[in-house]
Amino acid sequence: MTPLSQLPLLVVPGIQGHWEWMRPALAALRQTSGLAGYTPTHDGTVLTFSLNEENGTGDPFAQWDARIDALIDQFDQSGAGRVVLVGVSFGGLVAARYAAHHPDRVGALILVSSPSPRKALGTAEQQSLRHPIATLPLFAWRGARRLLPEVLAARPSWGSRLSFLSSYLWQVLRRPIAPARMARWVRAWQSMDIGRDCALITVPTHLIMGERHLDRVVPVDSTLDYQALIPGSSVATLRETGHIGLVSRPDAFSILIHEFVHAVDDSRSRRSA
Repeated sequence: MTPLSQLPLLVVPGIQGHWEWMRPALAALRQTSGLAGYTPTHDGTVLTFSLNEENGTGDPFAQWDARIDALIDQFDQSGAGRVVLVGVSFGGLVAARYAAHHPDRVGALILVSSPSPRKALGTAEQQSLRHPIATLPLFAWRGARRLLPEVLAARPSWGSRLSFLSSYLWQVLRRPIAPARMARWVRAWQSMDIGRDCALITVPTHLIMGERHLDRVVPVDSTLDYQALIPGSSVATLRETGHIGLVSRPDAFSILIHEFVHAVDDSRSRRSA
């Protein structure tokens, strides 16, 4: 069996849908030096795509499954045939569902600040589903208010904070969210039982989350629910950040990915020996 460290990473973005919002994390995962002595997780291959590429018809989760299949097939010239699948926030639901139904194509599953499939939507979230366009200003205000404290914690100086915020805002403005489309995706999630799918997952699974008091988007306890849904899941905390730690502290995020992948490889080597 090919070691996880030799498999490509395939990263599924969050509810905003754009892979470009994850640029700092993808760059950190691709780099080959500067990570406190860590060697790269793989040969530098990081695959990703945008959820926005779905055509708006049928089951969006099935369309994303097909997109993941296409990316793996595209890379499959190497003969690996599998990936380490990384789902970010809402993308964790997509990744978990895929890992459950395509175990031969996933070597390991990593869920990053992902909401539990059993999460019940609150009043504000239900209102946004019913009126996604009208509630967009409130959605944006809540998002900014939730993310600002973690940016202050993640970046040590005002210069680095302003630099990060300006770069992040540029991505948001350049590739804005599509509220109606996002609402349709959430309704698709709520109509299926991804919690039951999780019981089918047999590959090594790792949960990465920010600090409890800083992730104000997806509560840490919601992500931790995957431990009950996928027995044997391991857990790591990305310190000094909350929900967007993969972009506010990308090098630290990359190290957590490395540590998990190499730990699984080492464990398998010991069992084999």
